[in-house]
Amino acid sequence: MTFKDLFKGYSKLNRPERLQRLVDMGALTHEDVAFLNTATDAPITELAENFIENVIGCFPLPLGVATNFLIDRRDYVIPMAVEETSIIAAASRNARWVRDEGYIKTKTVGSEIIGQIQLATVKNFMAFKAIIESCQQSLIDVANTTIVPGLVSRGGGVKALSVRQVPREDGQIMAVVHVLLNPCDAMGANVITQVCEFLKEPIQSLTGETVTMCILSNLADTKLTQAEVIIHNIESQIGERIVEASLFAEQDPYRAATHNKGVLNGIDPVLIATGNDWRAVEAGIHAYAARSGQYRSITQWRMRNKDLMGTFEAPICVGTVGGVTRLHPTAQLCLRMLNVESADELARVIAAVGLVQNLGAIRALTAEGIIQGHMKLHINNLLLAAGATPEEQTVLKQQLEEFLQTHAKITLSDAQRMLATLRNGTITA
Repeated sequence: MTFKDLFKGYSKLNRPERLQRLVDMGALTHEDVAFLNTATDAPITELAENFIENVIGCFPLPLGVATNFLIDRRDYVIPMAVEETSIIAAASRNARWVRDEGYIKTKTVGSEIIGQIQLATVKNFMAFKAIIESCQQSLIDVANTTIVPGLVSRGGGVKALSVRQVPREDGQIMAVVHVLLNPCDAMGANVITQVCEFLKEPIQSLTGETVTMCILSNLADTKLTQAEVIIHNIESQIGERIVEASLFAEQDPYRAATHNKGVLNGIDPVLIATGNDWRAVEAGIHAYAARSGQYRSITQWRMRNKDLMGTFEAPICVGTVGGVTRLHPTAQLCLRMLNVESADELARVIAAVGLVQNLGAIRALTAEGIIQGHMKLHINNLLLAAGATPEEQTVLKQQLEEFLQTHAKITLSDAQRMLATLRNGTITA
């Protein structure tokens, strides 16, 4: 049978049947199927059937906690789901530095997310804009009453409409209506799109124009999360190096891309652990970083007298209710661990973690160098890859740490060579 035949009706198969089809294709072996069947608990795999299509198993990520975070004078245990060595260690170490020598404070500016109603072409933009503005309140009222009365009762709902003109290459005029909605403790992606789709017909009836698309925007620059880190009486040389690294990322897009990835090393793991859409948050952060027309860093570090001050500002739209946050037991556990009272608080905590992670990365780059720090934390991975037993790892870890001190780097070949030496009896476990 061809792949086309084997994929026919694939989405309607149950999980064992899907796996068997993949075996028939040669995409999986029977050993692969056995692994997938034992790698995750059955209840989680069954739950996955409700999240995505064509489920064959689950892909677990390590879940750890970052320690020492004191944010807005409140202690937090930070759950982080991530596969990369050193992220949690760096976050914890630098959070301790900030706790001992300074503070973290956060705030949110604005509360509305954005939905977009696009009209690919309009005959008269100014006339269209005038109609929408004159009917704004009635459109808001009907959307709130019909689509989101529950949000309105909690202080949310549609708050405003605005109209934008967007250039086209062919000289015609595109119009976009922005719908601003407060989603309360939900991320709000589905509800804002639902509101936009509902408003399609009233807008068309009022203006005689044709709506072509309704969708949310992940660039929610109407709801920005800010974080600030202060470290008092920092050693001047360290502070100056951190500032110079910040200036580099603020002006050079090549450096800014890696700089911002370091910020997201802190942000993404918390988003994943709490069941939030990290892709949406990343898209919003990157778009906000390019709002000037050049991609720049989303953090800034400056010296203020003897203090080092770091700032973060970007849209972080998250939820504590609805979707995976409500359905996934691990996400629920992580939210309970964080003990946040609102989506706004969760966003502020995430921003703080991202800023502290950024501090750790720059500190490593401007002090001992990123490789030295990564390598020390990477030793456990190398020992696993080399095939060392737990007893052998205890001995070899110290050997590799000493080797790193003198050679500045270590490789899998180094670990394999030392393991062979140990097994030959040169080193006694």
